[in-house]
Amino acid sequence: MTQLPGLLDTEALRKDFPILDRVLHDGKKLVYLDNAATSQTPRQVIDAVSEYYERHNANVHRGVHVLAEEATALYEGARDKVAAFINAPSRDEVIFTKNASESLNLVANMLGWADEPYRVDRETEIVITEMEHHSNIVPWQLLSQRTGAKLKWFGLTDDGRLDLSNIDEIITEKTKIVSFTLVSNIMGTVNPVEAIVRRAQDVGALVLIDASQAAPHMPLDVQALQADFVAFTGHKMCGPTGIGVLWGRQELLEDLPPFLGGGEMIETVSMSSSTYAPAPHKFEAGTPPIAQAVGLGAAVDYLTSIGMENVARHEHAITEYAVRRLQEVPDLRIIGPVTAEDRGAAISFVLGDIHPHDVGQVLDEQGIAVRVGHHCARPVCLRYGIPATTRASFYLYSTPAEVDALVEGLEHVRNFFG
Repeated sequence: MTQLPGLLDTEALRKDFPILDRVLHDGKKLVYLDNAATSQTPRQVIDAVSEYYERHNANVHRGVHVLAEEATALYEGARDKVAAFINAPSRDEVIFTKNASESLNLVANMLGWADEPYRVDRETEIVITEMEHHSNIVPWQLLSQRTGAKLKWFGLTDDGRLDLSNIDEIITEKTKIVSFTLVSNIMGTVNPVEAIVRRAQDVGALVLIDASQAAPHMPLDVQALQADFVAFTGHKMCGPTGIGVLWGRQELLEDLPPFLGGGEMIETVSMSSSTYAPAPHKFEAGTPPIAQAVGLGAAVDYLTSIGMENVARHEHAITEYAVRRLQEVPDLRIIGPVTAEDRGAAISFVLGDIHPHDVGQVLDEQGIAVRVGHHCARPVCLRYGIPATTRASFYLYSTPAEVDALVEGLEHVRNFFG
């Protein structure tokens, strides 16, 4: 068995994840390498959600009976846990959404409806990057179409990094918002947050960071990032689906208008007008994802017990090993950084002329789960002249043996297609 420095005790950790014991077709044991899409869920989270439904299920904030009070305490307790996990100055800066996409759309719509000095209009500019997930492209395209604002973006270098050579021309005095990913979901690139934030602050622009591929894998400190908003999602960090987070600076949340209207987000309502509750409830209209928030709180507890520094160290070792092993495969080309430094645990590649969908299907027959396609990052594929990629992505329970299984599986793919 391959031994690498910095690894977690995966033999013990994997016992927390029932699905990793699955045996698939032809007796093949599951090798799960699709963590950038969705991580697996430990028993501790499954049990927390089950217990909520079995013992505490009720709507929150609105009842005085025991179940309602218990559900409210669990829901708001999850907010406390998330705030501590990301080092938020205030729990009231943590807004629950249904996923990161909703968090990003929430900010885009707030800015479209805002008064000065935050309003996005035809005299202003929006800045994103060419490596964004579609969820951090389409909302800004929609806002640009609706308001007449100019949409601009940073391009990519040949080795999968952001090209910041023209940063002063991209981010200008007209820029209202700069929205970019901390870690690329397709290439694993870790972006230079400090340089981008510093330039945005120089011109008075707001900064939104998509941390969907960062929050599960490394310590996330929203104060250290110095951004104005940070978005991420629960299902990539051992939590349930249906729960996301938007963190925003308190003064911005107080000044910006709500996106959705209805119950919970109001203070008073008459037939002629309404006033709104303070943040975070101002942005949480209707019955929230209560059970999902409870599950996310349990996931935060789980990750905190392991230590995010330890998770990051483990994934760095696995990723370094995977990059090295994949480069041994003939005709394989990694799309993005080819070193383990300054990159996350998602590695996309092409294998000669074999279509990624064919690669994924043959690997699946061997029990190996990878992702194929453009990974909701089609502009990256267009930039590098490829139709799609195969992506292997690792997490805290990934092992060197699974990397070896992937490499062996790719050799089988090459042999299968001659």
